[in-house]
Amino acid sequence: MSKSSEPPKKYSAFIERFPKLGQAWEAIHEAEAEGPLDPRSSRLVKLAVAIGAFKEGAVHAAARKALKAGVTADEMDQVVVLAAATLGMPGAVAAYGWVQDVLEKGEKKA
Repeated sequence: MSKSSEPPKKYSAFIERFPKLGQAWEAIHEAEAEGPLDPRSSRLVKLAVAIGAFKEGAVHAAARKALKAGVTADEMDQVVVLAAATLGMPGAVAAYGWVQDVLEKGEKKA
């Protein structure tokens, strides 16, 4: 498994310490996949929800997973732009920065 596909160390440590929560989390993700949205669309929705919730870690994770699902940088940028009217300019700029954190790391590994 490549370093970029590994979950963050703190997440892995948490799941190791609380395995039942990890199992429940996996069950949630399995249930999510049962809907009609394709994986790319699902990843864009997850990114939008993370941005709307203003959760930096969730935006990072959603952006990483979106890249793996084939979502482009331009598509992620559009999600940020679409969120701007709701979040306001400071929130949109913060979300843009969080997405860029992931994209910049991805570019360095390419």
